[in-house]
Amino acid sequence: MLVKIMSAAILGLDAYQIEVEVDSQKGLPGQSIVGLPDASVRESRDRVRAAIENSGFEAPAGYFTINLAPADTRKEGPLYDLPIALGMLLVSEQISGKQLDGQIILGELSLDGSVKPVNGILPICLSMRDSGKKQIIVAKENADEAALVAGIDVLPVESLREAIEYLSDQKKISPHCIDINALFEQDQDFGFDFADVKGQGHVKRALEVAAAGGHNALMVGSPGSGKTMLARRLPTILPPLSIEEALEVTKLYSVTGLLNNKKSLVTARPFRSPHHTTSDIGIIGGGRIPRPGEVSLAHLGVLFLDEFPEFDRKVLEVLRQPLEDGKVTISRAHSTLTYPAQFMLLAAMNPCPCGRLYDMQSRCTCTPFQIQQYWRKLSGPLLDRIDIKLEVPRLKPEELSALPEGESSKIIRERVISARQIQQTRFSGTKVFSNARMTPKQIKEYCVLDAEAEALLKSAIVHLKLSGRAYDKVLKVARTIADLEGAEAIKAQHIAEATQYRTLDKGGERNV
Repeated sequence: MLVKIMSAAILGLDAYQIEVEVDSQKGLPGQSIVGLPDASVRESRDRVRAAIENSGFEAPAGYFTINLAPADTRKEGPLYDLPIALGMLLVSEQISGKQLDGQIILGELSLDGSVKPVNGILPICLSMRDSGKKQIIVAKENADEAALVAGIDVLPVESLREAIEYLSDQKKISPHCIDINALFEQDQDFGFDFADVKGQGHVKRALEVAAAGGHNALMVGSPGSGKTMLARRLPTILPPLSIEEALEVTKLYSVTGLLNNKKSLVTARPFRSPHHTTSDIGIIGGGRIPRPGEVSLAHLGVLFLDEFPEFDRKVLEVLRQPLEDGKVTISRAHSTLTYPAQFMLLAAMNPCPCGRLYDMQSRCTCTPFQIQQYWRKLSGPLLDRIDIKLEVPRLKPEELSALPEGESSKIIRERVISARQIQQTRFSGTKVFSNARMTPKQIKEYCVLDAEAEALLKSAIVHLKLSGRAYDKVLKVARTIADLEGAEAIKAQHIAEATQYRTLDKGGERNV
């Protein structure tokens, strides 16, 4: 007897259907799983047999051949446990499957027969919707995530026996529903606020500009000047995710298994802060079976690299392509996968090895050669891709002892949202959503300067020795500053502020 049950698999961020075929022959008890299974799939033989016996059924007699079709794509993970177990019980005629038509079934089995959650449910449900499938059976812990996709009946089960009772028409299971809008209406408590920051008014202004236009930024300052504190507060002024953006980010976290089971939808922009010992594969993604890296996990959010020069040079250089293209393409022998990577890079570093080069309260002990070697860890092309570079000075004693003064994150965020709305209207109908991603054609169209502003920019090109890319960055930042003011045209004061954010272009040497 042959039984076929539909399941699914993940390739990158996309899903495709898998047909689990179960057949039995006379012979010694045993199982053979074919169709390019990995170790976790092959180990399902022992999990399934124990789950069947502990659920009150007999271990099926005979030799079972289990084929995961298509056979030319590699299968991984324990998500085929549940369909394999159901197939073996159907073949051995211990159960009947009256409702086993048109469903996608997946789930990991414990030895006691309970169904555990698996990764990648959201992209699987999105693929189901596109292919016309209407029903999916998943673990109870996966139900909220699966229900994010409208038009799919999500049937949560807690055990193998419960799944059997439903498929045998012995038990009714109501489709699980979730209110996506309610998830967004929940109050997001970041735990941080710009109102907590003492002083550093020009740095907060620069981060506001960065948030409003999606610009990359580099903070240079002595240890203890507040760089990390400011970085942690950047997400509090970023505009909220739309539903479409939230689903896009949630897909990445679902595939990598980082989705919190208590929260099925990522509603806040990601903030990733990898340690400087992270490898290039950890940052960019990859591996034997390619997985998203930190640049993709920071998609539509912030990638914060503290101690910027301490990262391996190879790691930093791989950032150049995603910073430019907003995506990462990983090529391996058997597949080529592309992951989105439209993130804001926020980096922080000391100005020199001892960290006191800009400190007016203590003396730097580094030689000019040591400072030069320290900055040479960062290549010119990489620094050229950073829109805003600013100095973060150490606070004076009177500033440290004073109470925090300044605007709250809520007030700053409102200005950022207004500027982003201007940009969304400006770039309507294109794939560009922020000033930082403007194409050369759009820069020419939307960054028109008057005579005074153009003269000032020409002077800055000579004085700061701006490259062609840096020239475009200044125009993009100036466009964002104008948007924050609600100005239609870029004026001289906007150019003046934008060029101030390039005064560290020579690497540690102030261009003033």
